[in-house]
Amino acid sequence: MAEFVPDSSKLIIKIVYYGPALSGKTTNLMRLHDMMETDRCGELMSFETKGDRTLFFDLLPLLIRSEKGFTVKFKLFTVPGQVAHDATRKAVLSRADGVVFVADSQNSQAVSNFESFDNLEKNAARVGLDFERLPLVVQFNKRDLADITSEADILRRWAPTGLPVTFSSALTGEGVRETFSHLLDATYTDLDRRYQLNDRHGIRPDHFAAVVPKAGMI
Repeated sequence: MAEFVPDSSKLIIKIVYYGPALSGKTTNLMRLHDMMETDRCGELMSFETKGDRTLFFDLLPLLIRSEKGFTVKFKLFTVPGQVAHDATRKAVLSRADGVVFVADSQNSQAVSNFESFDNLEKNAARVGLDFERLPLVVQFNKRDLADITSEADILRRWAPTGLPVTFSSALTGEGVRETFSHLLDATYTDLDRRYQLNDRHGIRPDHFAAVVPKAGMI
């Protein structure tokens, strides 16, 4: 859950990029960082290992300030994809306010995508998140590769979930901004319902939208 301190005019929001190993979670954050205006983001920190690109997490803090002086900070994390690091995945997922599930579009990775999404649902329950209400966007990455599942098939398969689905090639930045924007919209709606951000504190949807990189910034 968000760290919300009205007396200190502070709101800290946690967003987690989840998905199978090497699906492009870290690359999403790298591209976002490349697109960001320098006065809106901090340093991108990455912890790498031979077994998996990101053993612990990446952290990309973004900051905005409302007209009423409210400071809103977004902290973006990724989880390790390998099964062996499930305890770390749970720790990073804990208290998340929104999740981007990064799936691999290659046909050969369909089972890995399913297993990772199932793991996300189970770990959400284990750390006390309401999966049915959790702001969640599914991104199918690696659209630039050969032998990928068609957009039509993906949309048909995921339609029963009711979840928004985006398509991307994180290496080039295509779809990265759009996915992040979708997730911020869903996260704002959820937090506004819980905390009356607009009515009580003057934090509007456009304040959240202000951290989304402008088109053509990469």
